[in-house]
Amino acid sequence: MAKLTPYFYSEDAKTQAGFYVQALGGKIIDQMTYGQAPGTDESMKDKIIHMVFQAAGVTFYIADTMHEPPGRSTSFDLNLEFKTDEEAQQAFANLSEGGRVIMPLEKQFWGTLFGRVEDKFGIKWQISTEPKPQG
Repeated sequence: MAKLTPYFYSEDAKTQAGFYVQALGGKIIDQMTYGQAPGTDESMKDKIIHMVFQAAGVTFYIADTMHEPPGRSTSFDLNLEFKTDEEAQQAFANLSEGGRVIMPLEKQFWGTLFGRVEDKFGIKWQISTEPKPQG
């Protein structure tokens, strides 16, 4: 069995991780800088080579990209499913800040809240609520 952990590459990993921790509730668990690696150029020493953070109860990894600019997510979304409407609404509002609403968070015909947003870092999120038991 495998464990899936989203890994972001960022122009500013500290800021991006901080945004998610603030928007979704969580904490920075661990971080290493390029300065901890042998032979790192002085100009890179404070950049993040690897950071672990939790947001919305999910573990994520992030690093400052050094080789190519980070891309926008075009062929996938990250989905966060919440137990309550209030949690979903708060997460959606927070992730939307500075970003773009693709599909408003609304009750859908299948019975849950669902919406899509692209955050200010170009990451696309689906926010939904758990389905309620039928019958």
